[in-house]
Amino acid sequence: MPPNDKQADAVELAPVHADYLIANGELAAENAWCVSYNAEALPEQRPAFVPLALWKAHQEDIELAPLLASDCELTATLADKIFSAPAVAIHFPAFTDGRGYTLARLLRERFGYNGEIRAVGDVLVDQLEYMRRCGFTAMALRDDQHPEDALRALSFFSVRYQPDVEERQPLFEKRLNANY
Repeated sequence: MPPNDKQADAVELAPVHADYLIANGELAAENAWCVSYNAEALPEQRPAFVPLALWKAHQEDIELAPLLASDCELTATLADKIFSAPAVAIHFPAFTDGRGYTLARLLRERFGYNGEIRAVGDVLVDQLEYMRRCGFTAMALRDDQHPEDALRALSFFSVRYQPDVEERQPLFEKRLNANY
């Protein structure tokens, strides 16, 4: 028998633990953080990423961290508040939604956030290198993604032509400087 709408909503709002977490380029031994999409109530499981409005209301709880929606407007005021968080999660509702990359890059480059930035939601192996280049330090893989493939994907490129949050100087400038 298919679940009714209330049952489906309850399942959707239940805190989620990713089976596989890539953190700092390695498969994490454990993933203590769960992700709660319920904007109305705090999850029992801790530590937890919770929707931004809920986190703002409970900022003093050190076991909570903000979950940013991909359409979140990242202002200087919000970035200042986020500095007190132990980590930040950015939700990818679909792998085709690239707004989360911009949020991570803004947190790193414009606002100088140095804590963990975690990608959650529809995170595919093919995206990991680009996520890392935008400032993500942790990526919670979608359930059908294999961690071995993820680790290989992070080592595909040995040289990057464009600058990113880790390497500010483009390759052509490095080559020019080496020749002079």
